[in-house]
Amino acid sequence: MPTLSPLWRNGALALGLLLPGSALAQAPAAAPAATPAPAAPSPDTVVAKVNGAPITAGDLAVAADDPALSLPGVDEAQKKGLLVDYMVDLKIGAQAAEKAKIADNPDFARKLAYFRDKLLLDEYLEREAKKAVTPQAERALYDETVKAMKPEEEVHARHILVDNEAEAKKIAARLKAGEDFAKVAAETSKDPGSKAEGGDLGWFTKERMVAPFADAAFKMEAGKISDPVKTQFGWHVIKVEEKRTKPVPSFDEMKEQVEAYLTRKTQQDLITKLREGAKIEKTAAAPAAPATAPKADEKK
Repeated sequence: MPTLSPLWRNGALALGLLLPGSALAQAPAAAPAATPAPAAPSPDTVVAKVNGAPITAGDLAVAADDPALSLPGVDEAQKKGLLVDYMVDLKIGAQAAEKAKIADNPDFARKLAYFRDKLLLDEYLEREAKKAVTPQAERALYDETVKAMKPEEEVHARHILVDNEAEAKKIAARLKAGEDFAKVAAETSKDPGSKAEGGDLGWFTKERMVAPFADAAFKMEAGKISDPVKTQFGWHVIKVEEKRTKPVPSFDEMKEQVEAYLTRKTQQDLITKLREGAKIEKTAAAPAAPATAPKADEKK
């Protein structure tokens, strides 16, 4: 991917990306009058020429999709101006490379062929995935996934972690006598991840915690304080705040995951189908593929 050249970055400053603290940056801007957005230009509209070679609006659109040219925090008008400057630099450099006969190098030809194939495949997979990832397919996968989910119990708990059992017993006694758990946790807990939150661990399922801690927490009633519990991390005093059955995530909460899964599956299935229908011949010069690791149930 191309990187932003110094000229490109200088162009950004010239177009008014002011440094914080400058007088102009601090001056209040007048509210612009509401005007209708101009119609998008045709992809063939010429926006600049370099030694007679045109740069079109379509060329800018391709550059705008390049992740290497992402400009967070820059408004669209400025970004378009910066992209024009970048494309001018790119065209100048490409013309110089042509004169230097870079394109005649066999290595360059191989790279060009590789990236052409890669772009073709990427575009093809993206197009086919868009056909397959429909609202109906997303909803069907969500319903199937939710139906297969087993109800899980969750606990919302707090804990205090200390180094030894004697200290844990003293803390448990203080808490059972009525002292505020969050206050005592802030004073005594050795767990940096939860100490500032009053020992709060949020909601968790049993498998997310180490066995002695999880066993104790899931046996307790809400509102109770545990006796000291030992794990490999030290000694814990636990308070269970609430218990519940883990709620099923909504479709909106899972939509991104569903879409990503369907996209990957569609593309993987397509590649598998293409391989099955292709005549593939590997010569003796081809490196051997690594051996496939045995599945868990195949290991002795």
